[in-house]
Amino acid sequence: MDLPHMVPTLIPQHDIRVLHLELTTRCQAACPQCDRMIPDRGYTQDHDLSLDNIKSLFSEDFVRQLDKMFACGTFGDPAAAAECLEIFQWFRSVNPNITLGMNTNGGLRNAAFWKSMGSLLSRPRDYCVFSIDGMARTNDIYRRGVMWHKVMLNAEVFIDAGGRAHWDMLIFDHNKHELENCKAHAGRMGFVRFRSKISARHQEVPISWLNPPPGFHTPDNSGPIQCHAQKEQSMYVAATGRILPCCFFGGEVFRWTDSLQQMVDDPDSIIRSWPHDPPAVCKHNCGTSREKTQFEQQFVEETAFD
Repeated sequence: MDLPHMVPTLIPQHDIRVLHLELTTRCQAACPQCDRMIPDRGYTQDHDLSLDNIKSLFSEDFVRQLDKMFACGTFGDPAAAAECLEIFQWFRSVNPNITLGMNTNGGLRNAAFWKSMGSLLSRPRDYCVFSIDGMARTNDIYRRGVMWHKVMLNAEVFIDAGGRAHWDMLIFDHNKHELENCKAHAGRMGFVRFRSKISARHQEVPISWLNPPPGFHTPDNSGPIQCHAQKEQSMYVAATGRILPCCFFGGEVFRWTDSLQQMVDDPDSIIRSWPHDPPAVCKHNCGTSREKTQFEQQFVEETAFD
C-alpha cells in the first residue's frame, strides 16, 4: 500500500499502526515553557491542518491499516483546530475499529463540542487527556490563559456524554501540595485515569520562578537509543503539513539546520547514527537511563479509576 507522498518515517510505511497529528499550532494558553512561547524555537505564525489536507496526505487504505490516531502535537491544542471534530469523525467513519485520542488543556470550545467528542471518544481504548496542573488557584500559574472552571465544565460534559477522560498533571514546586486533591477530584468527576509527571524542560528552558519539585533530577540518558516511534510503529504530521519521523522532531520544524534537514529527509541516516552520533533530539528523549528513556520515565504515578 502506497501513500500519496514520500513519507519520512523510521519504519516501513506498510507497518505503520499509529498516526500522531498536530492539527494546529494555535492555543489560547501561554504556558511559559511551551515551544510557542520561546523566541528561539522559530514559531512566528499559526498553521492548521484541515480535513482536506489530511485526505490529501493519507488514503483511506492507509487509514484502515491504523490501530490508533491521536492528536496532540508540539505547539498547539487540537481543540483550537477549526475542523477538529470533523477530522476525528472522518477517521472513525473510514476505520470503525480505530482507537482515537487527543490531548488538550480543556479550556476551549463549548458544551456542544465536548458532548460530541464525548460520544465519539467513548470506546474502552479511546481517551481525551485533559492537562490540568492543579485546582482552581494553582492550575493557571503554569497554564496561563486557561480558565479552570471552564475546564471542569468541559470535562464534565465530555464524561457525561460517555467520553473516556484522563487527567494529566505536571508537578512543580508550586503545586506539589495539590497532587492528592487533584487525584481525588478526578475520581469524583468520573475520570478513568490520573497521571502525574515531571517535565524535563526545567533544564532546557529554566525560569527563575518555575521550579521542579524537591528531589527531581533529570536522568542521564547516555545509553543506547530506544526509538519510541519504532516501538509503537508510529509516524507524526506537524501542523505545517510536514511529515516527520516522530513527534520529538516536531519541536524543530521551524528551526531546521542543514544537517538535521538531511537526516529527516533520509530517516535511515537517523537509524545509522544511533550507535555513534545520534541527533540531540533522539539522544535527549530516547537515550536510555537505567533501561528506560526520558519519555518513559516522565510519569511519577498512574492511577486507574475504572
